[in-house]
Amino acid sequence: MRIQRALARAFWSVSRWRLRKAQLPDDGVGILIGAPHTSNWDFILMLAIAWAHGLKVRYLGKHSLFTPPFGWLMRALGGIPVDRRNPQGLVDDLIGRVRAGELFYLVITPEGTRSKGEYWKSGFYRVAYETGLPVTLGFVDRTTMTAGLGETLRLTGDVAADMDRVRAFYADKAGFDPARRTEPRLRDESSMPTSD
Repeated sequence: MRIQRALARAFWSVSRWRLRKAQLPDDGVGILIGAPHTSNWDFILMLAIAWAHGLKVRYLGKHSLFTPPFGWLMRALGGIPVDRRNPQGLVDDLIGRVRAGELFYLVITPEGTRSKGEYWKSGFYRVAYETGLPVTLGFVDRTTMTAGLGETLRLTGDVAADMDRVRAFYADKAGFDPARRTEPRLRDESSMPTSD
């Protein structure tokens, strides 16, 4: 972790971006939302944010990123391969890891793509709600050239009310490429989502 923190310090000292730190819960486990997710640079910025905070992170990536020659690196950086043909299995696996006592912050980009979309994926909500994990809102905002962590939420099960809080936080966050930003909205906010 010392090497990661040193790399993060070096990155932030030379970057045009400014880091916004936040106080996180002391239990060492939770979900970090990475949004707006509009560029491949988001990955580097989120790693630099997490390492600056000294966090052990895991993240989700499409399974094709975990093949040779760089698959080992993606795993070493905390990657969990995602087979998009079976998203239900992934959510169940993540819930199992947390319930088994594995401690890490799971970085999730609920947009699921760098392109502009219509909805966020609901898997982050289901994992957080079913495990009781706190959700910390991470962000990238090109308009202010800032990136970092914002408030931490405990989801209530009132999906619409919880998502209203999420929308309020991200309302002024543009992402790395503002044209690709997706509004934080789940497909069905009238009931607890189980999968997309």
